[in-house]
Amino acid sequence: QVHLVESGGGLVQAGGTLRPSCAASGRTGSTYTMGWFRHAPGKEREFVSATNWIGGITYYEDSVKGRFTVSRDNAKKTMYLQMTSLKPEDTAVYYCAASYRGGIYVASERAYDYWGQGTQVTVSS
Repeated sequence: QVHLVESGGGLVQAGGTLRPSCAASGRTGSTYTMGWFRHAPGKEREFVSATNWIGGITYYEDSVKGRFTVSRDNAKKTMYLQMTSLKPEDTAVYYCAASYRGGIYVASERAYDYWGQGTQVTVSS
């Protein structure tokens, strides 16, 4: 069993910066990919970013490219999402997820085995 806990969300003005994190605990040794998704009211959960845990390859949804940076600290078993130049449309609950299956399509929710509880990110105009 793997537990994922997000933190670091909050309320920020448009153009501001937040850096939520996702700490993993439990049986995390076989992690292949960790990703970030977000869920805004009235919309389906959508892919934001992901990283291959060992190789460090990163992936981004088009709307956040150049603004968000995903990273990970292997020793701390923690993934981060550096979000800069935030826009009101970035407002959502941000969830982290972990996949232990390998060979996945990182943008698919179905690819992930474990999910965190989410952290609220609100960007004001």
